[in-house]
Amino acid sequence: MTDLVIDLDRSSPIPLYFQVAQELEKAITTGQLGPGAKLPNEISLADNFGLSRPTMRRAIQELVDKGLLVRKRGVGTQVVHGEVSRPVELTSLFDDLSRNGAAPRTTLLTREVIPADDRMAGQLDIAPGKAILHLRRLRFANGEPLAIMENFLPEDLADLPEKDLEERGLYQMMRSRGIHIRVAKQRIGARTGTTEECRLLTERRNSPLLTMDRSTYDDSGRTVEWGHHVYRASQYSFAVTLVDH
Repeated sequence: MTDLVIDLDRSSPIPLYFQVAQELEKAITTGQLGPGAKLPNEISLADNFGLSRPTMRRAIQELVDKGLLVRKRGVGTQVVHGEVSRPVELTSLFDDLSRNGAAPRTTLLTREVIPADDRMAGQLDIAPGKAILHLRRLRFANGEPLAIMENFLPEDLADLPEKDLEERGLYQMMRSRGIHIRVAKQRIGARTGTTEECRLLTERRNSPLLTMDRSTYDDSGRTVEWGHHVYRASQYSFAVTLVDH
């Protein structure tokens, strides 16, 4: 940051905080401020650029709201790692993050065997009341929370170990049990995050989240998973390739 020069036009009608935010954003997008770079505190920044502290604070908040900076208690303000862009393919999030060197990590929030209600019985094509495994996990990428994943699996997968659920991908575990995932149907959407979701994902209250519902089938056409996932819209996107046949 000591080498960063910000050219401000104090006679311009464009607010100073916005000019500062634009210059900092340019430094981030061009790589001058790389992922994980730590910014000095607001007082030092304000003094360095000849600005008031409220002006500097508002400029920083603009970039926090855009998902370019993150405030961490005890650490300060840092440049976030790049957005995760995931192709819409028959892969798991763990596999995609591992392949892209994004250091996936998982915290297991819920692991329980429950009777299938009418809705889950319909999703998994089983009789209501039959035992199913309910999972809820928080997935991290490069140390930052990225997604909350909720999955429902048939009874024969109910013994998946907690340790494996935190250290491996779900599809990876299925493959190791001889399950060949053949087809998936998914719906992508968006909605406002709940208070708990925003807290877990370190997003501001009522932030927008991307959603994905997926039904997955094996070679025989059996449903082996139904999942509902939510992703940080500020850190995640889906990439789709369209081909004219």
